[in-house]
Amino acid sequence: MSGLQPSRYPRRKPTRQALLQIYRALRHHYGHRNWWPGETPFEVAVGAILTQNTAWRNVEKAIVNLKKDHLLSPERLRSVTERRLAQSIRPAGYFNVKAKRLKNLIRFLWEHYRGRLGAMKRGSLPQLRRELLSVNGVGEETADSILLYALEKPSFVVDAYTRRVFSRHRYLNLKGNETYSEVQALFSKLLPKSLALYNDYHAQIVEVGKDYCRRTPQCDRCPLNKFL
Repeated sequence: MSGLQPSRYPRRKPTRQALLQIYRALRHHYGHRNWWPGETPFEVAVGAILTQNTAWRNVEKAIVNLKKDHLLSPERLRSVTERRLAQSIRPAGYFNVKAKRLKNLIRFLWEHYRGRLGAMKRGSLPQLRRELLSVNGVGEETADSILLYALEKPSFVVDAYTRRVFSRHRYLNLKGNETYSEVQALFSKLLPKSLALYNDYHAQIVEVGKDYCRRTPQCDRCPLNKFL
């Protein structure tokens, strides 16, 4: 499917029914994913930074290091030096950059919410999204991951798997040139505004992307094959 020609296979018009059918097929195949991996909302927020441009298995190693070094709390991340933090998160890759971004996030959290995610949760989704996007190093995918999985706000997360799966199924442009907001709107405007649905749907997309909708797709075995 990766070699489809738009002229031969025109784009489909997305509908609520079509998106829900895809979700149900994935849910039937994988079961509920109970995602994001993380023992606390704060760990989820840290993981959202660490997972930028790396595989989750590398993030897990970095999280283990943070716990071993007793750094996985707002207080400890606030006081630790950036250099020391970078060494602890080294397995996540781009560790110097990510240490700086984590410190930026922690600084924001302390300046606005006294270091408490619980206090942050009381804000509205639009307000919190604007605030997160104002933090240097927090882009749209990271902000929405924190909103959805740490702050329990219904903000649909778009990642590379989302673009790949839904372009191959012709709900997105095959060139993949839509903006993040345009891709997000495909889901948020059509699906019921449900925290649980947004949470599990994104997790299902990640699973099918990792297992079948790879750079070289394995369509013959994919649970979404019947929708091609």
